[in-house]
Amino acid sequence: MVTRRIKPYLEQVAETRRRVRLRQNFRRNQIFGLLIVAALVCLWTLQHTNPHWIFPPHGWLP
Repeated sequence: MVTRRIKPYLEQVAETRRRVRLRQNFRRNQIFGLLIVAALVCLWTLQHTNPHWIFPPHGWLP
């Protein structure tokens, strides 16, 4: 059986802060990763679509 020791208060606070910081970094990295994937999907879609659907001839000029 594992015995658990009672940790000092400052050690508990330091561990809690470290866990919060790690969780924030993990979430930030997740968001950046999802944004990169979304950008790649948009770029791939734009490259594989008909260019006349995006830029119709004489459609942007009055």
